[in-house]
Amino acid sequence: MKAYPTKSSGNARSTFVAVYAQAFTFFALAFAFFATTGCKSSSKPESGSDKPSGTTFTQEELLILNQSDSVMYLTVVTDKSDSLILRKVSRDLTQEELDSPEAATLARNLLATVRDPSQDGVGISSPQVGLNLRMLALMRYDREGRPLQVYANVHIDSLFTNVVKGPEGCLSIPNYRGVVPRADSIIVSYFDFQTKQFKKDTVGGYTAIIFQHETDHLEGILYTDRADTVFFNQAWADERKLYEQQGAYTKPSWWPY
Repeated sequence: MKAYPTKSSGNARSTFVAVYAQAFTFFALAFAFFATTGCKSSSKPESGSDKPSGTTFTQEELLILNQSDSVMYLTVVTDKSDSLILRKVSRDLTQEELDSPEAATLARNLLATVRDPSQDGVGISSPQVGLNLRMLALMRYDREGRPLQVYANVHIDSLFTNVVKGPEGCLSIPNYRGVVPRADSIIVSYFDFQTKQFKKDTVGGYTAIIFQHETDHLEGILYTDRADTVFFNQAWADERKLYEQQGAYTKPSWWPY
């Protein structure tokens, strides 16, 4: 999830903005969304032959885990093969996978990627780095110091009935933002990589919004599917252009999809 910029600092990111830019029509981007909506299969079907002996990760997953830099390539809706990943439901990790060095590497890389200035996010999920695994990293605005933390096997158990509308952006839908209705509180269960324990947590405020945004990714859902309006954001486009000139956002030549 993209951080929402404001002129003030501190906890301003968690404040919902009352005035929004006039909504743009974005037919080219919408085509990429709708062309892939409902797709639940990857570009390569999973089978036993896809998994090397002695591991539960597929060959494609291992390639991404082992070849990626700490700042990973982010999938985007404007790339057809990326969209297939973003629209697929992600699977839980087994206990063997949770205990594996590959999962530890992914956890570190998710944190490095969302923290990188070229992304400047408050949350990121594994499908956004090409992996349909139920793992995400997000900023806990409800905890002291607003730590970025990694969770696996994340499932939202309950949504409270009070709904709020606020601005959202997505690292996989660059240069656009939207106004999205969300429950203001949730009950969520997950495996906590910090404590190595499974937990059930009641979360409210902006952290609950981020959890819903990132967990939607694990279900193959984008915020644009829920948004009341979506609009072009020139400031973000200008920011990305500077990083593109430095070589950011380029899909690696070894990428398996």
